[in-house]
Amino acid sequence: MSKKKESYQSAMLELQEIVTQIESNAIEIDELSTQMKRAATLITFCQKKLRATEGEITTLFGDDPNG
Repeated sequence: MSKKKESYQSAMLELQEIVTQIESNAIEIDELSTQMKRAATLITFCQKKLRATEGEITTLFGDDPNG
C-alpha cells in the first residue's frame, strides 16, 4: 500500500466520517478508543495546516505598517 500525502480536505472528510459513526453508534466500544485517537490526530493535523496557511497569507499580504 502506498502512502499518499494527507491533505486538509481528506483529513476533514475522515474526521467527519468518524463523527458520523460515533453519533450513529456505528463504532463498537472496542474500536472507540482507536477512532478517538485518530480523530485527535486529524484535528491536530488540520490545526497545523490552518496555522501554516495563515502564516503564508500573513507573509504575502503582511502586517508591516511600513509596507
